[in-house]
Amino acid sequence: MLAWTIYLSFAGALACLLMPRANPRATRAVALGTALAGLFCALAGALQFKPINGLEVVTHVRWIPALGIDFSLAADGISVTLVLLTGIAAVAGVLFSWNVEHRTNEFFAFFFALIGGVYGVFLSLDLFLLFVFYEIAIVPKYFLIAIWGSTRRDYAAMKLALYSFIGSGMVLIGMLAAYAVSGLASFDLQTLAQFSFTPEFQRWAFPLVFVGFAILAGMWPFHTWAPTGHSAAPTAASMLLAGVVMKLGAYGCLRVAMTLFPEGLKMWQHELAALAVTGIVYGALVALVQKDFKFVIGYSSVSHMGFVLLGLAALNIVGWSGAVLQMFSHGIIAGLLFGVVGRMVYDRAHTRELDKLEGMGLMRAIPFAAVTFVIAGFASMGMPGFSGFIAELQVLIGAWQAFPKLAILAGVGIVVGVVYTLKTTAKVFFSDKTEAAESHHDHHAHELEPISVQERLGAALLILCTVIVGLHPRLLLDLIVPSFQSPLFDGLRKAAGL
Repeated sequence: MLAWTIYLSFAGALACLLMPRANPRATRAVALGTALAGLFCALAGALQFKPINGLEVVTHVRWIPALGIDFSLAADGISVTLVLLTGIAAVAGVLFSWNVEHRTNEFFAFFFALIGGVYGVFLSLDLFLLFVFYEIAIVPKYFLIAIWGSTRRDYAAMKLALYSFIGSGMVLIGMLAAYAVSGLASFDLQTLAQFSFTPEFQRWAFPLVFVGFAILAGMWPFHTWAPTGHSAAPTAASMLLAGVVMKLGAYGCLRVAMTLFPEGLKMWQHELAALAVTGIVYGALVALVQKDFKFVIGYSSVSHMGFVLLGLAALNIVGWSGAVLQMFSHGIIAGLLFGVVGRMVYDRAHTRELDKLEGMGLMRAIPFAAVTFVIAGFASMGMPGFSGFIAELQVLIGAWQAFPKLAILAGVGIVVGVVYTLKTTAKVFFSDKTEAAESHHDHHAHELEPISVQERLGAALLILCTVIVGLHPRLLLDLIVPSFQSPLFDGLRKAAGL
């Protein structure tokens, strides 16, 4: 079932492109059907999946035998978790894009080409195939921002493309080097993971591949594409960018860099942890002083992705499983935040400046948006009962075991996160200036169009997911934790002394 997520997404992209242009409603219906079918396949695959089996091969077909390249798809608990995230993000993204009138066909075609690429990365067992899907996921991102974006969209799209391709180039060099040095004439990830690369080779190959992927995960100091890209992207694209595209980078770090070069991770462990904590604190502090609503959420994404990288660097199973859970949690919560900011607020108020939003009486005009943002804000701060709490707690426990001082600094980032979230929520939705502004502007607030049914459904889906995982994290942890016992992670466990 899991492989069908890929096939259906690309078929949906083609179907959306071929729909009659004069009927955007039909295109939206096809888009929603495709997203729901993908989510259904992801759920069915997750329910069928048995964590005890480790890595389950889904599809294996010879592709380019002369180079040892196969069309090989496989899943473990980590991939299943992230495929589920992608399915949820796709459905929410379509619901929040219901108002797209300009070139609707192309919009949803690019949207599903990106989703298909993301599913492909999470399920690829062949390194070359993973790289192909990785590139497929990046290309539509450029067009979604360049054509349907807002402020400085050409600059943001080009910056994202350049950063992505530089990262991809680094990954490609590292992968080809591993292929050549191993002499195994295979791109199969399991085969390569069982080969012992020399420490000298791992010393430079690991940072090359890890940083190449981590650029897309928003790792400091290569993070600057993220807030710019988020702020320019249309709502669905920023939801996907924060929700799943940044996870591609983090997934590549874990699945490729860490499994192939575990000794390299051990050599660079403290430097990576320091960069991760810098990203957590820096992202939070910069979010605190932003004047643009979307930039606040953009920098908060950089901060929260720092927890993923910190968990990966912890070199223990608590940290690693916390990092994967944080990928899922951040994907849901960031998607919800961008949905509120981009679609519910910006598309109605036509401004993202906090000072201008302050006097608009948004709490009275669009109370659903205010309540949703408060819930998303609580989830983002890591309040108990939401998925962010258990994910960040696990990362901090893992980090505390490895580097206590850095774990304390990461805790400072959480405190700053609480401050900027409460400050922004109060300013936009609950400001004292609202009453005065409303009396002067003849109840301008009440002129805003009400929140649509599609937006309510999209928000409800994302809130439901973060609450379910927050209250019952074992649903995902029972999938994630056994994955680290599979033979694929033998070298990593050995390097960590587990």
